[in-house]
Amino acid sequence: MKKRLVILTGAGMSAESGISTFRDSDGLWEKHRVEDVATPEGFAANPQLVLDFYNQRRRELLNTQPNAGHIGLAELERDFDVRIITQNVDNLHERAGSSHVIHLHGELMKACPINDLNTAYDISPEHPDLHIGDKDANGVQLRPFIVWFGEPVPMIEPAITEVEACDIFVVIGTSLNVYPAAGLLNYVRRGQPIFLIDPKVVNTYRTDIHFIRKGASEGVKELKELLRPYAQPQ
Repeated sequence: MKKRLVILTGAGMSAESGISTFRDSDGLWEKHRVEDVATPEGFAANPQLVLDFYNQRRRELLNTQPNAGHIGLAELERDFDVRIITQNVDNLHERAGSSHVIHLHGELMKACPINDLNTAYDISPEHPDLHIGDKDANGVQLRPFIVWFGEPVPMIEPAITEVEACDIFVVIGTSLNVYPAAGLLNYVRRGQPIFLIDPKVVNTYRTDIHFIRKGASEGVKELKELLRPYAQPQ
């Protein structure tokens, strides 16, 4: 039986693909106030600004490719039962070939009605923009299928279930500052191997983490070597 490998990914996972990060010094938050483009209140105040912001993100994504890190994680499915939990709203894990992906913060290539955040519709790559006046079958305005600040994170419970059952836990490209995602570390059973890939120092209370101080692509390459002993049948 393959070991259960659960991987939590953040913005650093997709940075090498050219996806703009939010929290770095030159990130998106330097150009836009969080309150304006990533809250329900911001959307209510200026829906055009919010739609334009995510239309631009969507168009950037369509011109982006998975990097070697994404592809390396997909390749791990040959030897492990891989479950990816991502804070990213891009679809690069899926495009790289990963089969099981939980999106904590929503999905950029989907839309939902403003009154029903649990119903999502795919956005066509051929027509990637959302407009004021785009409505669902019930006549309700559509919005980006993104979990904004102040909104609940509906996929956190399935994510916790995955982490509790994991044999190995990996963190890639996240500062572990954003909750509830950062709290997933609390659900890893004692004694289970934990690896953390990030070129920057990530502060954590756990003393049982194997740190790989590299970017996503090089870090995943090293991770695959470190995981070889765990790929043997149980």
